[in-house]
Amino acid sequence: MATDYDAPRKNDEDNEQDSIQELQARRSDKSSGVVDEDETEAAEGFELPGADLSGEELAVRVLPRQADEFTCSSCFLVHHRSQLAYEKQGQMVCTECAA
Repeated sequence: MATDYDAPRKNDEDNEQDSIQELQARRSDKSSGVVDEDETEAAEGFELPGADLSGEELAVRVLPRQADEFTCSSCFLVHHRSQLAYEKQGQMVCTECAA
């Protein structure tokens, strides 16, 4: 519905003079734009492209930890020695976890 923003606005006296039929017609017009849709039903038909990976196998070459790397005791990721923030009682912590 188009709205004319340049048209003069109604004041309280004009609103009191509106008939009941006009008010009921306005109320029914506002509710006609509402769509009643079941979210569960809509989600069942939605499928992400490539979501079925059941037949896929990962082919990743895993390397053992190198001499210049360490495993962070906080996030358990393998980092290069240059990312070592501190070592306390044999526990090594990376700079990301120390921040």
